[in-house]
Amino acid sequence: MKSILALDGGGIRGIIPAMILVALEEKLQKKTMDPNARIASYFDFIAGTSSGGILTSILLFPDERDPTHPKFSARDALNLFVNHGTEIFHTSKWRRFLGEFGLVSELYSSAALSNVLDKYFQNARLSHLIKPCIITAYNIELRKNHFFRQQKAITHGEARDFYLKDVCKATSAAPTFFPVAEIYSISNTRYPLIDGGVFAQNPSICGLLEVLKAFNSTQINDMFMVSLGTGVSKTAYNYEHFKKKLAIQIGPALVDIMTSASSESTEFFIKQLFRSNGKQQNYVRLEPANLSSINASLDAASTNNIQKLISLSDKLISEHEDTLDYIIEHLIKEKNQNKKKNPWSQLMDKF
Repeated sequence: MKSILALDGGGIRGIIPAMILVALEEKLQKKTMDPNARIASYFDFIAGTSSGGILTSILLFPDERDPTHPKFSARDALNLFVNHGTEIFHTSKWRRFLGEFGLVSELYSSAALSNVLDKYFQNARLSHLIKPCIITAYNIELRKNHFFRQQKAITHGEARDFYLKDVCKATSAAPTFFPVAEIYSISNTRYPLIDGGVFAQNPSICGLLEVLKAFNSTQINDMFMVSLGTGVSKTAYNYEHFKKKLAIQIGPALVDIMTSASSESTEFFIKQLFRSNGKQQNYVRLEPANLSSINASLDAASTNNIQKLISLSDKLISEHEDTLDYIIEHLIKEKNQNKKKNPWSQLMDKF
């Protein structure tokens, strides 16, 4: 059975799936009695969008001493958002004022994010990641989805390989919040990209299809998927308010509506796919159902709101202890069964 981890986008709300990953990793270390156990080592494939794409890159980043083992822990991934969130989503009062009147095209510079990503990844490439993965973005000139694939970066060389910091900048370039990410492959091909959340806020289907494509004979009943969301946004928008605003001013609201709708639709389709095959127990989706206690905006990175996100995540974790235990039991069982065989070895040649 193939184990897939899917990580939604959501800006600073990436704290929510990151906290769940920390809880899973701590349970894994306790269960295996291995303080160095990493959750990424127990999944075969990871799909990520936006903040989920950043988490994917951190979780799969290789250790210099052992390139087959992850360097960073789940807590290291969480710390990017907790320690640097306010810095990443910082802008001047003047720029924020201009944004209220639609006089700037995006609210934040990408410089702070670029500096943080550089500290984590330096000049590491997509091809260096230790497991197959897919990270989403969207090409605004070609008007098509763009998928960063670790396996394609390995098998197709520099034409499909990118610096990880550029991959993360592209997948998280949310319209109206950050500028378009103009990045280049290692072979110097130009790509103007924005946040993959415009079509795949929840990348579960992307990950599932990628694995099914790699194994032509594999059925969905041979899959185990854990999908971690960033919360269901239910912000109501007033019709009269929308009518009186300039298009640029309602941009953040449109991004929220579009990404929330995309995530909810994907979650519905994935759930139905597993249910129709009688394997609903092989699909686990975790996210808060109510975000009313916090500011749900993807850029709400004040110290106070970050602490509220941590508290909300902690509450979610405590309410789903049995689910987390179920995930860990399954992952350990599958890992032990696959010690003598590697069903993913053919993946190297398939992608």
